[in-house]
Amino acid sequence: MLFGFSVVIMDSMIIRFRGVRGSYSRSLRPHDLKRKISSVLQRVKPEDLVSPESKERFLHTLPDMIFGTVGGHTSCVEIRLDDNALLIFDCGSGLRALDEDMKRIREKPPVIHVFFSHFHYDHLSGLPYFSYLFDPEMQFRFYSPQKGFKGILQRFLSKPFHPVGLESFSATIDFVELSGESIAVGRGVVSWIERNHPDECYAYSVEENGKRVIYSTDTELTDSDFLNIGETSAFFKKADAIILDAQYTLGESIEKYNWGHTSYSMSVDFALEHEIGTLFLFHHDPQYDDGKLEDILRLSRWYCERAARNHPLKVELAREDSEVRF
Repeated sequence: MLFGFSVVIMDSMIIRFRGVRGSYSRSLRPHDLKRKISSVLQRVKPEDLVSPESKERFLHTLPDMIFGTVGGHTSCVEIRLDDNALLIFDCGSGLRALDEDMKRIREKPPVIHVFFSHFHYDHLSGLPYFSYLFDPEMQFRFYSPQKGFKGILQRFLSKPFHPVGLESFSATIDFVELSGESIAVGRGVVSWIERNHPDECYAYSVEENGKRVIYSTDTELTDSDFLNIGETSAFFKKADAIILDAQYTLGESIEKYNWGHTSYSMSVDFALEHEIGTLFLFHHDPQYDDGKLEDILRLSRWYCERAARNHPLKVELAREDSEVRF
């Protein structure tokens, strides 16, 4: 994984995780920070503090659970194509992080492409605060297969729920109701498939230069998803990477049947069944702290190794502010 963002013309697809939580955001609470500091103090030795170099070496030995955080923003994923076309998947509170980075480097893409998986609050909460929407020089294309989704956004951005409406955006916005199977965006192709989640939800596949990445948040997997036949298999089979809902433990998924989310073990099974290259566990439960999520990653990898499948699946946590290239 790579950290520190820059905007360049590249020859690969880049994924940046801007928000990785589900349901609602989670801040790093004071007691969380105190635990991290306490853990650092317990590990440090006098020889780690003798020079700037030794301090740096020590910091790099710390696990992610201590020297970092998975992040607290809700769902937002940025994908850059090799011509630097900007695709945004969902507009949770993580959209603000993207906004801040773009403003810092004074980036103004000719078009910003925004794809909505669905319209629950945790996937929209950053939208009213994306400053580029208030720039009359900017152009946006909003996409969803859900019919009449412009009206849904108008209701979301209306009084008394929000003080200004959709008409307050001064950027040019085209609303594209997706139909058929795919659409060309920049040098890539985006396709979609409906997923099992309340109130209509869609996964998206982005393909470019022979690489394919799938964004499938808010997905409750069912038995039919594990059949290597039909539309599901054609959509997911042998993708290079999938960003997949893994909000629950198996026990929680049983207790919360039909809530629209999946356990991490079923997400591993699904990625193995469809021979996907890398699985990014996503839409983390806001009740889980960093320690719990690192445990889930460890258990997911353990389960993957023992699943008796002849497929080399990589399992990672989706981490806020992390970057991956394909």
